[in-house]
Amino acid sequence: MTTERPSSRRLPALALAIAALLPAIAGAQAGAPPPTTPPSAVPTAPLALAGTLARLHADGTIALGHRSASLPFSYVSAGGEPAGYSIELCRALVDAIGQAIQRPLAIRWVPVTAASRFDAVADGRVDLECGSTTVNLERRRRVAFSPVVFVSGTRLLVRQGSPVTSFRDLAGRTVAVAAGTTNERAMRSLSEQFRLGLRISPSPDYDEAFAQVAEGHATALAADEVLLQGLLAQQRGGGTGGRGGGYAVVGDVLSYEPYAFMYRKDDPQMAKAVEDGFRALARDGEIDRQYRRWFLGPLPASGINLRMPMSPQLRAAIDTLVPGKPQ
Repeated sequence: MTTERPSSRRLPALALAIAALLPAIAGAQAGAPPPTTPPSAVPTAPLALAGTLARLHADGTIALGHRSASLPFSYVSAGGEPAGYSIELCRALVDAIGQAIQRPLAIRWVPVTAASRFDAVADGRVDLECGSTTVNLERRRRVAFSPVVFVSGTRLLVRQGSPVTSFRDLAGRTVAVAAGTTNERAMRSLSEQFRLGLRISPSPDYDEAFAQVAEGHATALAADEVLLQGLLAQQRGGGTGGRGGGYAVVGDVLSYEPYAFMYRKDDPQMAKAVEDGFRALARDGEIDRQYRRWFLGPLPASGINLRMPMSPQLRAAIDTLVPGKPQ
């Protein structure tokens, strides 16, 4: 894990938007003067901070969970640093939370996998998980989620020339998945529903699942379409170990996958900080700027452009964060 200095970036509209959060956190009366800062190295916290925000103010450090191979959301760059769409949005969100508690926050990066991310959030090793995690009802019973940051769906990646063009063509074959993902659940459900007899082969993360297909141990990789496109971009750019051969994404969309950032449940102040921070990012246009950077421009890892316009579902989700904006 690595730690970085507090970010010096400040979004122009962020301070005004986050200022509205402080009275709610402090429980201050309307018209009450803002808290003053004593002449010390550590500023005074707003009154009555509790839960995660109280600890963040005391420590001055926030732990962010990141993935190693979820391009373009959360991956490790050639320089060894976390990078991606989710990473940049989390950095901006940390700035917002720091302003809410009146203390800049240093980031401590904590690597997580598809299987370990939920435990990392639930047991407090990670304050925010910045990856490509799907929101669903079962997961909400264990963790809390931010507003939606992306919408995707499960599809299949196969080698060029494969006879597989649909999940029905996989009968009796091996399908690679990342362990603990909704893609794994979707394929197990399809196998049972259609009596396909699939052999599901879980891996710790997407790069290892991709290797199963590349090395001939699995016929297909089932994952969210955008992650499959990211893996292909890495492959074309030499970022998957120089594996040869071509690949294709095939078949219908097999599941609906809205992504969001995870944090601990039953923490109303943290929930409000995350929600208000996202509203500020949407109002300022930062979410749109980061989307254009990572999905409509060349990826830093390979120079490949995914050319994925924002979906109507994501556009609607972002617009709901801006009061008064026509839907």
